[in-house]
Amino acid sequence: MLRPAFSARSLGNARARRAAGAAGRVVPLPRGRPDQPARDLRTPRGARRADGGRGRGPAPRSAPPPRRIGVVRAPPRRHRRGRAPLGGRRGGAARPRLADRERTASFSIHPARRAHRLPSVSTDRTAVARVLEQIASYLELKGENPFRVRAFRTAAKAVTGLASEPSEALADGTLAATKGVGSGTLSIVKELVEGGRSELLETLREEVPPGLVEMLGISGLGVSRIRTIREQLGIETLTDLEAAARDGRLARLPGFGGRTADNVLKGIGFLRGAQAFRLCHHAAEEAETLRAALVRIPGVTRAFVAGEVRRRSEVVRELVLVLVAEVPAADVFRALARLPGMEEVEGQDERRVTLRSPGGMAARIVVTPPSNLGAVLVQATGSEAHLERLAAHAKTRGHALDGAALWRESGFVPTPDEAALYTALGLAEIPPELREGRDEVARAAAGPFPRLLEPGDLAGFLHCHTSWSDGTLSIEELAVACRDAGYSYVGLTDHSKAAAYAGGLSVESLERQWAEIDAVNARLTGVTVLKGIEADILADGGLDYDDATLARFDFVIGSIHSRFAMSEDEMTARILRAIESPWLTILGHPTGRLLLSREAYPLDLERVFEKAAALGAAIEINADPHRLDLDWRVLPRARELGVTISIGSDAHNRGGIANMAWGVGIARKAGLVRDEVLNTRSAEGFLDFARARKAR
Repeated sequence: MLRPAFSARSLGNARARRAAGAAGRVVPLPRGRPDQPARDLRTPRGARRADGGRGRGPAPRSAPPPRRIGVVRAPPRRHRRGRAPLGGRRGGAARPRLADRERTASFSIHPARRAHRLPSVSTDRTAVARVLEQIASYLELKGENPFRVRAFRTAAKAVTGLASEPSEALADGTLAATKGVGSGTLSIVKELVEGGRSELLETLREEVPPGLVEMLGISGLGVSRIRTIREQLGIETLTDLEAAARDGRLARLPGFGGRTADNVLKGIGFLRGAQAFRLCHHAAEEAETLRAALVRIPGVTRAFVAGEVRRRSEVVRELVLVLVAEVPAADVFRALARLPGMEEVEGQDERRVTLRSPGGMAARIVVTPPSNLGAVLVQATGSEAHLERLAAHAKTRGHALDGAALWRESGFVPTPDEAALYTALGLAEIPPELREGRDEVARAAAGPFPRLLEPGDLAGFLHCHTSWSDGTLSIEELAVACRDAGYSYVGLTDHSKAAAYAGGLSVESLERQWAEIDAVNARLTGVTVLKGIEADILADGGLDYDDATLARFDFVIGSIHSRFAMSEDEMTARILRAIESPWLTILGHPTGRLLLSREAYPLDLERVFEKAAALGAAIEINADPHRLDLDWRVLPRARELGVTISIGSDAHNRGGIANMAWGVGIARKAGLVRDEVLNTRSAEGFLDFARARKAR
């Protein structure tokens, strides 16, 4: 039985276990030629080497242990400023010194030095909208005027939908003229653009207990309930909330009960497992900001984002960046520590440091000479399991791959790029998204990979919302924006009548919308708008329009937006019945997960895939980076069973158009190629698929 595979909580626990097991004694690295990396010869204390010895000295060159650069390290121990030399003690382990043997104190930054200041934020649309949303949540928790709260949320939506970045919109006056942006919210945006901070947000963070904000991440606990918990029980932390849920105090509150208490306990567990992670798009934004800062360091010629971001993982625990430098790594590290916003800079060895980025993420920075970029970038990108398989393959070829370089008996093997490393190992180049430790190394040994799906392959922009329901753009604005982004057709899917909370469309509203679509299609060239809907799948599996109405749509996406607390059998039966409807073209966000917020509902995906394949229904990869549902881990099974896959943006504003790239990333992680994705077809090809579905 195939079930939703991804859990942020289980992933976090597994990572923690690996990190705990990775701690070990570190020995000083030997010197090499200046154009070659020092060889990574680490062996955990007491671990037995291939030669039978214990881990207190370098292993023989003929059998170097593979260095697993993808391992997540335990957080560094904080020392008093100026008291922790780079080669000093950390948890009983000696650390290697920099090449010039200088002390960490010459470039480390103690976190207390900037503890009184919040880091400045990025000022792109996403970041500014996030600040406005945060302010709204804080105001709501304080019990402020609901109209003021709504003003900030409306402004956040408006900023996300801007055609340009906030700085440009502020300068040319379009921001002030944007519907939904008032004088108060305009001043906040101006403050962010000019200074990178909001005084109001900083004040609210001081006034509102942080535990209350954390509670907002628990599914089913809204602001009103959180305020009740605080007022009735005096609870302000997750720890106290957990205790109240366990001892019965929470269940005894009016309107709560035992089921709510159980759900709160489950939500707390999920939240704690997710707290170490960031959503992929936020992490990628932070990584690019960091990369742009690091590449300006004197002596650094290139900078690459690696790690989970490069692999297009749904959630990211640690940023990894590789710097190519023509100066000693120690010089790079000292310059790095002087950059604004860099916190907790600590040396790991002669070529690695860890730090806290300006946005608060853990980051690992690796410095390499140009001659070794390929080996370092490959190892900084792959998962731990992938690197283990790659190292094992290298050994069969008479090579050794460790955390520093590629070696053979005759010595160091230059790898100026990744292609050079793969060629030396007799492998086809492995796409970064596939480097997860499955069968990719064996496949690379057998021959080249097929060309994976690319963003430019998509002709149709599917699953999108306009101002007719809960989107911010008009039909024409969305169509023009999609045409400008390279799409030839737009599959419009506003919410259906059951979604009253999202401005769902009545049958009468549909008639008016269809007339507007006809008018837009008559005016525009280069893009066609299709008449679709995101229909709610009701509790019994039915869709929320009658057959006569459903038959008039060009296509229908069916999605679940309510009644998540069903058993696996009930939820599976509900979705199977929906797929049996000939009007359902695509099953939308099929497992209902919200990354780092809500787990997938229990579902027998094997039966769902079999039914969809048999009846010719497509299943969506929802490209909203908060969802990325269907999970890439189960997509290969869907493909094996013959399921057609579509990619839908779930865009509600102009910024959502960029979501499609994240959906393509998930498709690439599953190894999908162009012909396996529905909306790579032309508009007529897509409509043929929908018509064939109706005829079944």
